[in-house]
Amino acid sequence: MTRTASNRTQTILLVEDEGELAHEIKIELERLGYLVRAASIAEAADAARVGDAAMMIMDRIVFGEDSLKTLEVLRKEGIKVPVLVISALSSIDEKVRGLKAGGDDYLAKPFAMVELAARVEVLLRRLEDLRTTKLRAGDLEMDLIEQTVYRGETRIDLLPREFKLLEYFLRHQGRVITRAMLLQEVWHYHFSIETNVVDVHISNLRKKIDVRGTPSLILNIRGAGFMLNAHA
Repeated sequence: MTRTASNRTQTILLVEDEGELAHEIKIELERLGYLVRAASIAEAADAARVGDAAMMIMDRIVFGEDSLKTLEVLRKEGIKVPVLVISALSSIDEKVRGLKAGGDDYLAKPFAMVELAARVEVLLRRLEDLRTTKLRAGDLEMDLIEQTVYRGETRIDLLPREFKLLEYFLRHQGRVITRAMLLQEVWHYHFSIETNVVDVHISNLRKKIDVRGTPSLILNIRGAGFMLNAHA
């Protein structure tokens, strides 16, 4: 993991009552350029409400109190700060409970610091993705606020599903995207299904976003799926 200027501006609230572990986490994340501030459950909740942290690392049980109760309250209040729950409670049921309470990820103790750091990076990167308001590939631009798409100076009118499909491709430029991935992420099918719906929508999308006489923006990857060609 590389140390970047963006890391140095991000504050992580750490709710952990095991002193030695809290120290190790703080040292590791600060080594990577993050700012780490220790907090009680109540202090972390107050900071989250005023947007005073990029994310929280929250132990399940802190001085005998289950932090999930506070997390559930924050989620009901609409507080969306990313939360990584860490806990010695490592069963599948406990992990599911933590995620259902509003945790964005759940890491069972004991864990390697390199894994914790990787999960922190993923959650913060996801947050940056959500803050993005414009996506681009070559001369194609999508405005997520205005819900518009332009290719050069030409506005392209897309149906809602086509818009979400193109957004997914724009967020994953240069990666092979399978039909199964699209069915799960764009259509929200969390089970295997035989359908040509993906191919039909991609065909329709190509007709709208491609320029006659130039390569298609969405490439077929033989035997694998599709890829956005940002250099078309």
